Amino acid sequence: MNLHEYQSKEIFAKYDIPVPKGIVAGSADEAVSAAEKLGDGICVVKAQVHAGGRGKAGGVKLAKNLNEVRQYSDDMLGKRLVTHQSSSEGLPINQVYIEKGSDIDKEFYLSLVVDRASEKIIVMASAAGGMDIEEVAEKEPEKICTVLIDPAVGVSGYQVRNISYMLGIDNAGSKELTNILKNLHKLFVDIDASLIEINPLIVTKQGNLIALDAKINIEDNALFRQKSISELRDLTQEDANEIEAAKYDLNYVTLDGNIACMVNGAGLAMATMDLIQLKGGKPANFLDVGGGATAERVAEAFKIILSNEKVEAVLVNIFGGIVRCDLIAEGIITAVEQVGVSIPVVVRLEGTNVDQGRQLLANSGLSIVAATDLTKAAEDAIRLAKGDK
Repeated sequence: MNLHEYQSKEIFAKYDIPVPKGIVAGSADEAVSAAEKLGDGICVVKAQVHAGGRGKAGGVKLAKNLNEVRQYSDDMLGKRLVTHQSSSEGLPINQVYIEKGSDIDKEFYLSLVVDRASEKIIVMASAAGGMDIEEVAEKEPEKICTVLIDPAVGVSGYQVRNISYMLGIDNAGSKELTNILKNLHKLFVDIDASLIEINPLIVTKQGNLIALDAKINIEDNALFRQKSISELRDLTQEDANEIEAAKYDLNYVTLDGNIACMVNGAGLAMATMDLIQLKGGKPANFLDVGGGATAERVAEAFKIILSNEKVEAVLVNIFGGIVRCDLIAEGIITAVEQVGVSIPVVVRLEGTNVDQGRQLLANSGLSIVAATDLTKAAEDAIRLAKGDK
């Protein structure tokens, strides 16, 4: 689960992590009122969406007066922002964050993320703040400092000194950085975060460290014990099909292709999508119905993937281990009958009760293409999506 910048900064403030003064607004009038409360000087109008790269996409504007605050807020609110991290459709801007301008001297990148290889939290820092950190990591990896935090010890002084040295922060700044990192680590653990990112962390001309931006991602599997955090969820920033899929414990991610996939098992789903891509097609989604799929869940999965207007064919690839192939076949038949599928459906079943499953499909009277070979199934789906017989 992702949080908006203004939500992240409110949490930062509770953990004594310095942030600029700011007020969230849902209309141009509220934005102007917020700017008035912040006082004279430059304000920054920031679109609140769950995507990075807002500045390059026009989602961050410097306003020198109240007229510009109103103009920029009007330009953003009610629109959709497309960034390099969003889909081609972009994300809706329902709120803007009006923030007091800062006197920036230096910009850094700072983040905490779970390193699954070491099973520890890792700190990443770079003097190339305010830039695309992915590009820095690819082209200039030597500019990124990484430090593993021992869960039994926490953030150590020598680790902060190493980070400060690489960033070029003086002794006074290093003391501030120590407090920030210790508080960020405590916050990370307390809220079950999977990522906390500050880009940029700035040094002001007065010599103070401030989190100019804030991004927090929460581990979905821990939300059951983060009730107050769960209430901050903004469903307008999420894919409607993904939200619906979660109700049935389906692992679903929308993609840009035209061939829908329904598979049991994450690894098999990835392999199926790779094969579609290898054969010249493009998958429309990732969908793992899980090992304990029921006919009802399969039917719901079918409805969800078919609600995507881009889908021109469906490839079902099921290996019946825990889940039986005849149950999957029943779910497919139920879904096709209920939804009224008018596009080609290719089904490849293997495993437990596979003969019964294939027989059910054959006797259904529905226009379903049966396949026993995955490569052939992928080729059939691609061919039928193109309208070829």
